[in-house]
Amino acid sequence: MEIIIKKDAQEGSCAAARVVARLVRAKPDAVLGLATGSTPLTLYKELIRMHNEEGLDFSEVVTFNLDEYIGLSADHEQSYRRFMNENLFSQINIKLENTHVPDGMAEDVPAACAAYEQAIADAGGIDLQVLGIGSDGHVGFNEPTSSFASRTRIKTLTRQTVADNARFFGGDESKVPHHCITMGIGTIMDARMNIMLAFGANKADAVAATVEGPVASIMPASILQHHPSAKLFIDEAAATDLKLADYYRWVYEGKPEWQADA
Repeated sequence: MEIIIKKDAQEGSCAAARVVARLVRAKPDAVLGLATGSTPLTLYKELIRMHNEEGLDFSEVVTFNLDEYIGLSADHEQSYRRFMNENLFSQINIKLENTHVPDGMAEDVPAACAAYEQAIADAGGIDLQVLGIGSDGHVGFNEPTSSFASRTRIKTLTRQTVADNARFFGGDESKVPHHCITMGIGTIMDARMNIMLAFGANKADAVAATVEGPVASIMPASILQHHPSAKLFIDEAAATDLKLADYYRWVYEGKPEWQADA
């Protein structure tokens, strides 16, 4: 796992965007795994800027989102499909039929989950997966103690996740769905590259446990220690609990030129 510490969320997100852009330029039909929530918004804004100002072409890109709330239609104001349409897809030249978000209104949830896994496989697998991390270390909606072998499935959110996400529902926890469809940890680990974004002091504990703690299901993100190509973009606030923060800075700053901004 490569730890990349930037001054703030803006710098960290722009560095991550350069990794995504490099892949898309090298492989125009790249398969991207995407995340929702407030953390990746700056990354998406930078990709939109690159599209508008630098001609970054998404016309052949295929995307799969990590998760969706069960019970929210695609046009619900808090659905992840609507989030992606408004914050990224409508502002770049991607084909909407090439974008995939789990169906929160599926009548047969297990069948929809199996179909989602098959669609990823049929697309050739995910080249690069964008991840955030919850304050309890969850990735996607893989809550603590999720199986490292898990695939796309239904999950029940923890009380902490419901509380954390209430801000998107007017602060009313009773309006937050308690169930979701999420890619599994096994699905995430199949991606050829994972890039995780974590910004702010409230993520410092989870970041330290993910990077320097034991690999354990109680901290789902820690499995990325076993991924062959994982990059963690964090800001100074999120790095405060890392014992080897100075070493990570030294490694990143001393990269050979051909690895710069990687």
